[in-house]
Amino acid sequence: MTPADLSRTVLHAVRRAVDEDALRAPVPARVRVERTRPGGSGDYACAVALQLAGPAALPALEVAAILRDRVAAEPGVGRVEITGPGFLSFTLDAPAAGDRAVLDAVREQGLAYGHGDALREEVLQFHHAREVRAAVTAHAVRRLVVAQGARVRVSCEETSDPDWARLGVTVDAHGTPPVPLTGIRPVPAGVTAGELLERLGPDAARWGLLRPAGHDRAALGPELLVQGEANPLFRVRYAHARARALTRGAALLGFTAGHAPYAETAPDSESHAGPAPYAEPVPDSESHAQHTPGAGRAQLAPYGEGPLPYDGAARPLLDLIADHPGVLLAAARRRAPDRVARQLEAVAHAFFDFHDSCPPLPAGDEKPSAAHRARLALAEAAGTVLAGGLSLLGIRAPEHL
Repeated sequence: MTPADLSRTVLHAVRRAVDEDALRAPVPARVRVERTRPGGSGDYACAVALQLAGPAALPALEVAAILRDRVAAEPGVGRVEITGPGFLSFTLDAPAAGDRAVLDAVREQGLAYGHGDALREEVLQFHHAREVRAAVTAHAVRRLVVAQGARVRVSCEETSDPDWARLGVTVDAHGTPPVPLTGIRPVPAGVTAGELLERLGPDAARWGLLRPAGHDRAALGPELLVQGEANPLFRVRYAHARARALTRGAALLGFTAGHAPYAETAPDSESHAGPAPYAEPVPDSESHAQHTPGAGRAQLAPYGEGPLPYDGAARPLLDLIADHPGVLLAAARRRAPDRVARQLEAVAHAFFDFHDSCPPLPAGDEKPSAAHRARLALAEAAGTVLAGGLSLLGIRAPEHL
């Protein structure tokens, strides 16, 4: 069960309680669940009982008790506790099943993982000044809210700067339209689009403009071009490229995240373009030449069946991937693309921790195993999340760095 699934489950429990006349309160449009903070109880927590206590004219603890029994009966929920003044804390059942659901969702949805229709009823008009940071921010916010189902127009106070197009920015109207507007007003960058493009190029320029919160000044120095781990943009893009390299490396070894690997053979080298950059060492080709491709194929269950060996450094990465849809929705609601950038930094950091402690590819004479396939599935999901998040920010995710 993903956080989005749990949120819908709790909302369904509220509706049931209202329909059964156990609770007399308006059903909220959405219910927010968050990961339990250190020292807390369970996997997730929710303050919906506190939210409903006033309208229901009941103590929050009583509202929580009404909802607890209904949520606890839902599949995938192991235990529901009431903590503090009326918080609901959830412990999910069968975590392996939840892990598989997250990975399956990423594989099925691809770059659209985390997109939804929560804002499908909203028709928005964003308006910004003739200033590069405001223009780029408005364009990124438009991408975020459209990904959640909203319809959007963007207007600019004056005629657009022609260099904005090279940053991927489009404007639907100029002047002030006679409709309710949502102003996009980050701290100005103090530089033109042309100057930024000449100095940084489009990707680094967009990251530099979008990464800080709108009320903070944008740092637009040469550090955005540094090819090293001190540069967050490089680290995010390198994590994506490394995840793609792992997929190519696994193919050279004859296995994927979704299919049984060859335990004794590697595929014909002529069917591949060559070793992928940054791939783990490939077993000596001479040791495989004597085997017929497919001989000795290991009979391993797909990664999606049975418990997945995700613990240690794998768990934080999987949790971040599971939380990604909620981050995108929050960024869209708050018109805050910086939240997406910070999420991508966290995913990249967790990816490298996972990669270093749980190698997805076998080394030396080691044979591909079910554990390698499960790790590869997680690495591929991380790469997909990174590529999708960068796309929403209007930034390319290269396959090679």
